[in-house]
Amino acid sequence: MPRIALPLFVLLLSVAACAAMPPPPYAGPVPGGICNAGAVAWAVGRAPTPDVVERARVESGSALVRVIAPGEMVTQEFRADRLTIRTNERGAITGLACG
Repeated sequence: MPRIALPLFVLLLSVAACAAMPPPPYAGPVPGGICNAGAVAWAVGRAPTPDVVERARVESGSALVRVIAPGEMVTQEFRADRLTIRTNERGAITGLACG
């Protein structure tokens, strides 16, 4: 019997480790969470100065922001917490989108 006890104990311990853990309690909205590009439509036509870019990031609720110039190569992954600012050849903001 003692020879079976140790393997049985190890088996039960490993099964217990695989049990699903409950999710953490909800702590409310996370700062810098989901982006809302509609909230920063005022930025279209302006120059993407550091002040304008930071204000747009904060007012859109985004954690991240990126400014894209015409012809600039960018990654295509979607990030719900990122504001994307597109500019034209003159350096003016032409569009804002989340992702």
